[in-house]
Amino acid sequence: MSENLDAAVVVALGGNLAGEGGVSSLVVMEAALARFADAGLKVARRSSFWRSKSWPDPTRPDYINAVAIVETSLNPGETLAALHRLEAEFGRRRSESNAPRILDLDLIAYGREVADGEGFHLPHARAHERLFVMGPLAEIAPSWRHPVSGATAAELARRATVGADAKAIGS
Repeated sequence: MSENLDAAVVVALGGNLAGEGGVSSLVVMEAALARFADAGLKVARRSSFWRSKSWPDPTRPDYINAVAIVETSLNPGETLAALHRLEAEFGRRRSESNAPRILDLDLIAYGREVADGEGFHLPHARAHERLFVMGPLAEIAPSWRHPVSGATAAELARRATVGADAKAIGS
């Protein structure tokens, strides 16, 4: 992928529950990333894994997060549907908002598109506030610009207020 990030399709990954057979969130996310190509999503870049306290309830298990920039011929709605299918394949059951989950795949941005579609918003409505999204994104694409505010991923990571404890694993 060239350094021009205007066309970047950004996907956030997260999870804080063990997968089938008790496998860790790290193993689940690695397996999900390996399945992206089958879903029409070619991983061009990916961040390291980050850990943060569960939000909004820090008594729940810690989250593991990452961000990937993908290339796809799918449109935004098809991309989101592909992500939801992958979540379901890994055992994700949608219940209450912000509930613990095995795998969470969020479409953060689809190039420079701004949309308020059926069941989705582009860019993701709250990603810019979350260090566990902006930190990993800044790691792999610090000059990526938010389609609405124009702020870079690096700037947004410095300003993030949600998940302020997020850190790359090993740092």
